[in-house]
Amino acid sequence: MIKVLHIIASMDPEKGGVSQAVRNLIPDLQKNNILSEALSFDNKDSSYNDIFPVYNIGPAKSPYQYTSDLKEWLNHNIMNYDIIIIHGLWLYNTYGSYRVWSRLNKERRPKLYVMPHGMLDPYFQKAKERKLKAIRNKLIWALLEKKVINNADGILFTCEQELLLAKQNFKPYNPKNAYNVGLGIPLPPEYESSMTRGFKSQCKLDIPNEGYLLFLSRINFKKGIDNLINAYQELYSSINLPKLIIAGPGLDTVFGHYVKKLAGKNPNIIFTGMLNGDAKWAAIYNCEAFILPSHQENFGIAVVEAMACEKPVLITNKINIYKEIEDSNAGLIENDDLDGAKQLLLGWNRLSEDDRNVMAKNALKCFKENFSAEGAAHKMASTLKNG
Repeated sequence: MIKVLHIIASMDPEKGGVSQAVRNLIPDLQKNNILSEALSFDNKDSSYNDIFPVYNIGPAKSPYQYTSDLKEWLNHNIMNYDIIIIHGLWLYNTYGSYRVWSRLNKERRPKLYVMPHGMLDPYFQKAKERKLKAIRNKLIWALLEKKVINNADGILFTCEQELLLAKQNFKPYNPKNAYNVGLGIPLPPEYESSMTRGFKSQCKLDIPNEGYLLFLSRINFKKGIDNLINAYQELYSSINLPKLIIAGPGLDTVFGHYVKKLAGKNPNIIFTGMLNGDAKWAAIYNCEAFILPSHQENFGIAVVEAMACEKPVLITNKINIYKEIEDSNAGLIENDDLDGAKQLLLGWNRLSEDDRNVMAKNALKCFKENFSAEGAAHKMASTLKNG
């Protein structure tokens, strides 16, 4: 049995898709004789009911997520593992872990892999609202991160597009090995009517029986939700659009207040907050289609979850798995701007019922062929064992 330690800044589900990617991956890795544990910088008393061991050594301090206990913990435990996988970049879990590993005997130390989860994407250096963070990333790369990327045993990417985009940003970029290991999700629970009751109860809304489009993601500028709401506001009075349900954490942020202001008092735009468990699956199963007009998405776990529920997906060409979806005719693809969001809504409105049904079946097929957890775990396990 190969033993792997996953080092991640946070396992908090509200922090985004990286923690969920780790959760999706670990159970199926175990089926491939790879036992996993996680090291997180969350507070020591944090718990998210994970079925695998998670060691919390926080609280982390500063935006860099510095944790003074990391060095001591790794010095005592790192040799208990065959492989170390660092998840994400730009935070202390990356270089802090590498520094301990790099000082170990080269013949005896575990293998080290880095899984960037899209954090080498050019978007993060070019987006206007990220100018200061782009400068910060350049400095961190020059001082620290390039050592990690270029000296680790390999870099693990979730799709081919991510692997290709990673070459564009930072120099020198010379990883020893770069692997497209894929990423997947487990099969969703089968639909039950009780899920819908829980959905209505959790949302405290009288969800209408007619169809709706579902946005389910963090309320964040990167997700293009302002374009979606503006597009919806322009079109809903002139064409017969379904209601728009917006589900996800972040409504209490500055940007969250901004998008609620954009929606105004439109009764057809419904904000639910974050949905979990049965409520989340009910939201997906009952929607007409899933919509995510994101400016950047390394993988898009929620996109794949929707396809696993046999739902067409309306997305942009900035979501790195869009080519697989486009090739499968599993959804609609447009640019990540206001006109692109309008075209997604108009395109869906023009589709016949038969075309929508075909697209739904294609979505499920696309999931099974490209994004199942079992297939992705087998691919990663092969890489870890033979890389």
